[in-house]
Amino acid sequence: MQLPSTPSLRLDGRRAIVTGAGRGIGVGLAAALAQAGASVTLVARTADQIDVVASAISESGGDAEAAVLDVADIGAVQRFFADRPAYHILVNNAGTNRPKPFLDVTQDDYDAVLDLNLKSAFFVAQACARRMIETDTKGSLIHIGSQMGHVAAPNRSLYCASKWALEGMSKALALDLAAHDIRSNIIAPTFIETPMTRPFFEDAQFRLTVLSKIKLGRIGLVEDLMGPLLLLASDASALMTGTSLLVDGGWTAD
Repeated sequence: MQLPSTPSLRLDGRRAIVTGAGRGIGVGLAAALAQAGASVTLVARTADQIDVVASAISESGGDAEAAVLDVADIGAVQRFFADRPAYHILVNNAGTNRPKPFLDVTQDDYDAVLDLNLKSAFFVAQACARRMIETDTKGSLIHIGSQMGHVAAPNRSLYCASKWALEGMSKALALDLAAHDIRSNIIAPTFIETPMTRPFFEDAQFRLTVLSKIKLGRIGLVEDLMGPLLLLASDASALMTGTSLLVDGGWTAD
């Protein structure tokens, strides 16, 4: 009897791109892809941080390059993807948050959060997918959402709006791109400890509130997202599209 073979999580020979790759979650995601054998392009608005990350990946034996790109500049995004070989893997990671009470939200706040978290993600995915289709390249679009795309929280009206919309966008892309064998999925994390979020957890009450919601009893780590990323990027998820992987420690199970 010949047993089935488990699909590989390896990404050798594939090209991947990660937006917002200069810090926090983006660093871990880029490292995961490189460690699995992908050639990784790290994207951010400025060179300083992504140069450091790309060098660290290269020094550890991976293949990485840094590319300056403002994903909020749609024209620049379109030119960037049109001028490059197609990518097999897109990680739509760039994002922001302006937590404040709903009644205090300004138009500037709205534009800042929705433009980056949703509009930029949409047009980055479009430009990447267009190039993939032009070159008959099959692959995976992975959008970094949030548990706040499934539930809500006080003072998160803009963030929730953007992440719930991202969930719908990804499902629609899955339908539009299925005929081209391009998949679209989301990773939806709970609170992840990064240099940007660490100051929030210095507030003892906030930390206790978060931990009371995370049933596994700890704040998430960047490493907690690296395995789910490789699943969605690789052949191991060949029949997965239009779905969302909740990496929330049980937050949304309650």
